[in-house]
Amino acid sequence: MHIPKHSKSYWKDHRAPLTFAPLDEDITVDVTVVGGGITGIITAWLLAKEGKKTALLESRKLMDGTTGYTTAKVTSQHGLVYDELIKTVGEEKARLYYEANEEAIAFFKKTTEQLAIDCDFTVQDAYVYAETKETMAQIEKEINAYEILGINGGLAGTEARMKLPFKVEEAIVMRDQAQFHPVKFLEALIRDMADDVHIFEETRAESIEQNKVNTTGGYTVSSEYIIVASHFPFNDFDGFYFSKLHVERSYAIGVKSDRQLEEGMYISADKPTRSLRYATMENGEKLLIVGGENHPTGRSDRETMRHYEELSDFTDRHFGVKDLVYRWSAQDLITLDRVPYIGVGHEHILVATGYAKWGMTTGTAAAHLLTDLVMGRENRFAELYDPGRLKLKPADVKTFAMENAKVAKELIGGKLIGTVKTVEDLEPDSGGIVVVDGKKAGAYKDEQGRCYLVDTTCTHMGCETKWNDAERSWDCPCHGSRYSYDGAVIEGPAIEPLAKVERG
Repeated sequence: MHIPKHSKSYWKDHRAPLTFAPLDEDITVDVTVVGGGITGIITAWLLAKEGKKTALLESRKLMDGTTGYTTAKVTSQHGLVYDELIKTVGEEKARLYYEANEEAIAFFKKTTEQLAIDCDFTVQDAYVYAETKETMAQIEKEINAYEILGINGGLAGTEARMKLPFKVEEAIVMRDQAQFHPVKFLEALIRDMADDVHIFEETRAESIEQNKVNTTGGYTVSSEYIIVASHFPFNDFDGFYFSKLHVERSYAIGVKSDRQLEEGMYISADKPTRSLRYATMENGEKLLIVGGENHPTGRSDRETMRHYEELSDFTDRHFGVKDLVYRWSAQDLITLDRVPYIGVGHEHILVATGYAKWGMTTGTAAAHLLTDLVMGRENRFAELYDPGRLKLKPADVKTFAMENAKVAKELIGGKLIGTVKTVEDLEPDSGGIVVVDGKKAGAYKDEQGRCYLVDTTCTHMGCETKWNDAERSWDCPCHGSRYSYDGAVIEGPAIEPLAKVERG
C-alpha cells in the first residue's frame, strides 16, 4: 500500500497560513508568551481581551508543533485516567481535572459560536474500548470512577460493538465531547487579535534574565510576566523539567476508506494504542484518522516508517483503504503523576507543559489558568496543576529513577553503538551514521545526492541522537530534542543546532 513519502498533517494542508515577521528590535510589553501552539495562542488572545499588551514568540511557524499534528479530539476522556487519578491525587482533584477539561470544551463551543468560526466543530461521544478480557477489568474500574466523580457517561460495550468493525469485549463512553479543526479555529483567534498582539515567527527564545526574554537573534522582550508555553520549557533547567517529563512520539494517518467510521471518537485500552475519528474534508468526503504506535522519542524498536505501516495495515484490515492521503507524527510530554505542570514556575515566570497527548482541552485549561494568574484572580484549578506541587510519592520516585536511568544509559551507550557506513553507502533520501575522516558523523543524502553532515551529539545535555527515517530527523533518546537533517532545532529542550561536520 502506498504511504506518502513525506509527512504532512491534514490540519496544516487546508490553505496558505498567516505569516509574521521575526523580531528585529528590542521591545517592552506587559506579558511575553513563548510558544505559538494552542496554549500560547489562546493565552495571548485572552490577555488581549483583558487589555494586556502582549507579545507572542514562536521559534518556527505558528502551530508547527504538536498543535498542528494532533488528532484534534476535544475531550475530557484521556484514556482510562480517572481511576488512576483518584488513587494518585485523590477524589477531589480528580473531579477538578474532569471539570477543567469540561470547561475547555465549553470554551470551544462558545467561542466558535460567538466568532462564527468555520472549524468543523461537532459534538461527539468519546469511547475507550477493550478488545481483551484483561483490559475489561480496567474498564470496570473506570466505570466506578465515573460514578464516584459524577462523569457524564458509562458502560457502552453494546454501542461500541455496533459501531466498530472488529471485536470489542467492553467499552466506556463519555457523552457530549467534541472534535474540530484546530488550525482553522486558532487562525480565527489570530486574525481576531492581530491588531492587539505583537506576533513574531522564526524567533527562538534562548534564555530568561530577570524580566527579559533573550532570543537567538540577539533581541530582547521585556515584560512584567513571562509565560513559557513552548511545549518542552526552553528554560528547563529552572525547574529541572528534563528530569520530570517523559517524552513520547505517536503517529497518525489520514485515509479515504471503503467503510465509514460511525459517529464518535474511539481509543483502545489495549496496546498498541489505536485512536479513531473522522474529519470532513473541504469537498465533503470523510477522512478517517487513525493514530497510535506510541514510543519514547529516539527509542523505537524498529525503523520509524514501520509505525505508519502498522497503522495502514490495521486500517486496511478493518476499514479498507482506498487512498492513504496523509501521514504525520507528534511529540507529547508526560509528567510523573500524569497531571500537567501549569502555573508559577519561578517568581514572575509561568509555565505550561506535560499534557500527556491531550493538549486540545488541557492547553485551553492552561490558557485560562495562566491568564487568571497574570490578572491576579483566583482559579480553582491552580493547586491541581501547580508545577511545584511534587511531594514525591514512592511510585513517583520509582518512575523518576527509572526514567533517569534510561537517560544515563543512552548518554553512555549512545557513544558506543551505531551502524557505521560511508557517505557513498547511503542511498538518495536516506540517513545514518557514517565515517568521515576517521570519525563518526550523522549524514543525510538528499534526492539530488547532496550530503548533509552533522555531529549527532545533542546540544542539550550531550546524548547521542538517533536517525528517524520517517521524519528525516535526528531525535534525542534522553530528553526528546529533535533536529532536522541539517541540524536545525525542531523540538526542544535543545536551543542550539547540531554542529556541522566538514569533509576533509
